[in-house]
Amino acid sequence: MPYPEFFVAPMREELTSLGVQELRTPGEVDAAVANTAGTLMIVVNSVCGCAAGKARPGLALALGHGVRPDRMASVFAGFDADATDRARSYFIGYAPSSPSIALFRNGKLAYMLERSQIENRDALAIAAELKGAFDKFCAPASPSTPSKSMEEVTRH
Repeated sequence: MPYPEFFVAPMREELTSLGVQELRTPGEVDAAVANTAGTLMIVVNSVCGCAAGKARPGLALALGHGVRPDRMASVFAGFDADATDRARSYFIGYAPSSPSIALFRNGKLAYMLERSQIENRDALAIAAELKGAFDKFCAPASPSTPSKSMEEVTRH
């Protein structure tokens, strides 16, 4: 049985206030993942203590970083079960866990932070982990310098 809306509303608000879009149906999840350009983060939110004291605060800290996903979304485990199941169907190779945070790059799963990697860390450590993932998967590629130009630069 899902939690009552009044119970989860403040937990939803913690993410929506950061610009994270809620995905409440399987169709909304499919549409978010189908928009393959750039990066998409999907957070599996939950009422558990490690979501409240670690995952959501860590994510909030990480989003203050200069590099972040192009699009951010969440599903709520234990409440929007069908949307959560659909999101998890895209987390190929990972067992269901909540909370968890997935990053997709151009429609492909690129990174996964599972509950087992959250529950034994504090919010600062989770933020550092996420910032590293954002730098690796969300940062725009820097233009490469053609080798001739580099040779000319180093000759002078």
